[in-house]
Amino acid sequence: MKILLIEDELKVSNFIKKGLEEQFNEVDQAYDGFYGAKLALEQDYALVILDVILPRMNGVEVCRTIRSQKPTLPILMLTALGSTEDKILGLDSGADDYLVKPFEFKELLARIRALTRRSQETVTTEVLRVSDLELDVHKKTVHRNGTPISLTAREFSLLQYLLRNKERVVSRVDIVEQVWETSFDTGSNVIDVYINFLRKKIDKDYSPKLIHTLVGMGYVLKEMEEK
Repeated sequence: MKILLIEDELKVSNFIKKGLEEQFNEVDQAYDGFYGAKLALEQDYALVILDVILPRMNGVEVCRTIRSQKPTLPILMLTALGSTEDKILGLDSGADDYLVKPFEFKELLARIRALTRRSQETVTTEVLRVSDLELDVHKKTVHRNGTPISLTAREFSLLQYLLRNKERVVSRVDIVEQVWETSFDTGSNVIDVYINFLRKKIDKDYSPKLIHTLVGMGYVLKEMEEK
């Protein structure tokens, strides 16, 4: 299971990460709220563990940001703020559960199991849309004007990233980091090749065109009126 841990205390974060990985989970770490929210929105996680007192963006703001775009993603707040008012604020901001520090690690594991079990029992669909283009994140399907479109795994990941960032210009470096998750010569034409693959499949036979190039800046996916 892939978990995002947003915690600014390094020792606490590493302790939780180590314990979760011993339970065969994959854990990404973020040490400030802004970067944590960015990761949560751009990547696919089964669960977010979130501190409240964070630099750049506090946990309540992070929770509201995530919840606005990913309403079904389980969020567990893990914080030293333990008053009734703090708990109410956290839960009202969209958290599914609230665990106060210090805590027993076995209780954290039990709450994670309960949250993920509840999430799996409530089967929901996350569909990303722009114009008549639809991408179902969980079913891994894409349709344009109701017609199914077959994509490779890499093409699907690229389109999902563009849709999650619709109407925002993304650079080649952004795409490499978020879709390829590795480093290679960004001066190569690999990104252009895959963008062209997508264009042939989702734009060539349809109107309006959705994938646009901004010379020297990158790409943007949005609906524009045909001239």
